[in-house]
Amino acid sequence: MSSIIFLIVLGSCIWFWFDTLRCRETTKVVAQRVCKQLQLQLLDDTITIVKLRIKRNENGRLSWQRTYQFEFSDSGNNRQKGTIVMLGIKVEILEMPDTNRVISPV
Repeated sequence: MSSIIFLIVLGSCIWFWFDTLRCRETTKVVAQRVCKQLQLQLLDDTITIVKLRIKRNENGRLSWQRTYQFEFSDSGNNRQKGTIVMLGIKVEILEMPDTNRVISPV
């Protein structure tokens, strides 16, 4: 019985790890696409997770909500922080302060 529980826990951890990698890659593509569209530079090409919680999606199902931050620059001499909130693998919120530009749907 304990080996079955161990396998379930192990399988859940592996699924969570792969799901997090997939979400991070999606977030990175979104950040790159938006920065390119706004003629900004994505700095360090890194996306950092800053918050993780469980939230209900539009269908009422529980899903992981992950908040990522990234840094971008309009001139190469300054750093600004952007935030992308993902619910599952869908973009829920995209914030890029001080850009004063319109962001089309991604």
